[in-house]
Amino acid sequence: MSITRLMTDKDLIEKVTELLFKELGYTDAVRFLSLPKEQRLESVKRHRHWQDSLDKEKFYNDVFPSSTTKKQ
Repeated sequence: MSITRLMTDKDLIEKVTELLFKELGYTDAVRFLSLPKEQRLESVKRHRHWQDSLDKEKFYNDVFPSSTTKKQ
């Protein structure tokens, strides 16, 4: 069994940065590093958005099937 050594965070960042600049060039590497991160919706907003998209009748029937409704 072999032991794998991980790079330090500093070394990893330096190596990846060098690769980005080498492969993409300065302009595209900086552009890539500057891309905005997608922001997560706050959980209540996300939940409300999910609720708004629900078919309430289908959801209710899925959660509370009647005894006459057959599950597939």
